[in-house]
Amino acid sequence: MRWIRKINNPILREIAEYVMITLSILLMCVGIYFFKFPNNFSFGGVSGLAPAISRLTGMDAPTFTSAANIVLLVLGFFFLGKSVGIRTVYSTVVMTLVLNWMDKGIPMKAPLTNEPLLDLMFAIILPGAASAILFDIDASSGGTDIIAMILRKYTRMNIAMALFVVDIAAVVLSFIMFGPQTGLLSILGLVVKSLIINAVIENLHMNKCFNIICDHPKPICDFIINELHHSATVYRAEGAYTHQEKAVVMTMMSRSEAIRLRDFIRQQEPHSFIQITNSSEIIGKGFDNV
Repeated sequence: MRWIRKINNPILREIAEYVMITLSILLMCVGIYFFKFPNNFSFGGVSGLAPAISRLTGMDAPTFTSAANIVLLVLGFFFLGKSVGIRTVYSTVVMTLVLNWMDKGIPMKAPLTNEPLLDLMFAIILPGAASAILFDIDASSGGTDIIAMILRKYTRMNIAMALFVVDIAAVVLSFIMFGPQTGLLSILGLVVKSLIINAVIENLHMNKCFNIICDHPKPICDFIINELHHSATVYRAEGAYTHQEKAVVMTMMSRSEAIRLRDFIRQQEPHSFIQITNSSEIIGKGFDNV
């Protein structure tokens, strides 16, 4: 996440990352335990396979989730490295403890509501958003997320497509074990989950790109450099109608900084022409590096 990467102190940055991991896991557990498990939704992950495996073997869903995560952690350390492995271990331990506590302290004998589609929405949105945050800080909740991260590392798949490929097995099993209604809802859940993860990750990396056509670029550049602490590129252009010489200022920044720059230009150069576009991937100094 952008605000975490801006923390210069490595210890504080590490603490902030683990705080975000913890909050993400708590959010994920709420979606899994209260909305996914009671409805037997199986649209991905070990937790998605858990209801079907529980029906087949008699093992309760939280126990199966814990056992499968431990096995897959070994793959994470081997293929993804120590840093990702340690974060995944922490995530898995927190998830296991929280799910077991919920199972004993807040037993769920039936779905939370009588509206399967309502439960489905929360079963998708909460874990999907949590997974996206984890992936963005090079962590995962364990389970099949580890396999997806391995696919992302060694293939050209993005994380959303890798998750879709890995989790399709859970959807097929849900058809066999719980019938067409649950299976169709699981397919819907898997597709929407992949879209949510992709959208959240892109949103976390979203930046604004400016092309500012103006007569007096210096005040704008001074504001960008001195107040926003970014740089800019200035080049000359000619108006097609007036044939007057114009300056074009090109720069990129975060959304909050973009609002400040836009308001400054409106006050200082009200006749400027401003083009603002979105970009979820900018590589270079001050942004993501290769």
